[in-house]
Amino acid sequence: MQEAGCNRKNCEFRARNTYCISEVRLFRGLSPELQAMLASHSIHRTYPADAHIVSENDTIHSVIIIRNGKVKISRTDAMGEEHILDVLHDGQSVWHGIFLKEHRYNYDVIAMEEVRTCEIPRSVIMEMIEKNPQISLSMIEMLARDMTDAEDRLLVLSIREPRQRVAAFLLRKERSCLGDVINLKLEDIASSVNLRPETVSRNITYLEKEGMIRRIGRGCLKVTDHKKLREFAESTG
Repeated sequence: MQEAGCNRKNCEFRARNTYCISEVRLFRGLSPELQAMLASHSIHRTYPADAHIVSENDTIHSVIIIRNGKVKISRTDAMGEEHILDVLHDGQSVWHGIFLKEHRYNYDVIAMEEVRTCEIPRSVIMEMIEKNPQISLSMIEMLARDMTDAEDRLLVLSIREPRQRVAAFLLRKERSCLGDVINLKLEDIASSVNLRPETVSRNITYLEKEGMIRRIGRGCLKVTDHKKLREFAESTG
């Protein structure tokens, strides 16, 4: 469902005299005038749970900012098995590939619950960059950070011991959460670390028994002993 843009009165961010793009690393350093210009071209959309916000091979038309809700970035292999690459929430954005000549998504973006987005057209962003070359520096910095994030994900997947892999994933995921609660279903964790759900379940039970984490509800985990969990994830024995 399409709604009015974030320069409209119905936007919760504008009610606080700010913009949702102010929360996004890609645009955080822009002047208020440039943020207002981008906001004036934005489109708000609402997606129900399980909806495909974009699908693999779709043309990238915009930067998608998650105003509220949670989405998963995933790919499906030839056997039909889904692999979750990342989970994004409020204030995070989907924009990778937007500057490539063949700008198409190589992944799916799927709503994990009702999601509200703010979408800024690619054409508007490209025009802004042409007129404000200094913005490229902040984008280079952000790309470098994203490469570090990607390396962290690969490092987690490279851990051979399943129990340690789950521990390392939980530590990494907690750092990107809005609060101190990791809100992911068992199946989503399993897909993220390339393990079977039953394997993840057994290892979460072990980590909880050892006092490193605690289940606080269905699909909700909290790290209770960061030092112990980190030492366990990094142990070689």
